[in-house]
Amino acid sequence: MVTINSYDEFALLLGKNIGISDYVELNQERINLFADATLDHQWIHVDTERAKAESPFKSTIAHGYLTLSMLPYLWNQIIKVNNLKMMINYGIDKMKFGQAVLSGQKIRLVADLHNIQNLRGVCKAEIKFALEIEGEKKNALEGIAIFLYYFEN
Repeated sequence: MVTINSYDEFALLLGKNIGISDYVELNQERINLFADATLDHQWIHVDTERAKAESPFKSTIAHGYLTLSMLPYLWNQIIKVNNLKMMINYGIDKMKFGQAVLSGQKIRLVADLHNIQNLRGVCKAEIKFALEIEGEKKNALEGIAIFLYYFEN
């Protein structure tokens, strides 16, 4: 895990790999809970029998936004930021879903510092990320996550 205490320390990571998280499983229980939370009960996510028979994946799959929503959890395994008032999710650029995550598969985060700016004392960090699927060549998801870090003075 990388520990950051200031903008200047963050800036030293520009163009470098920040880290790789542990794998986390997207099992059917997690998929069902996400479906309940978002009211997205499309059969390809929650109906295991129908998915086995009719889906091209022969399995239920995780919602794309469930996969995306794992980003903060996995990000916190890679980096610890000290001296922080708050951190805000600012946006995501060039996000692309590459491959469905089947129920029971595991994903992990690989992150590089793509760009960093000091905006009047606020650190704008652009993190190039990939959510990899264990044992697969194609990523589940990739893009550039943008965070605003407000460091203590």
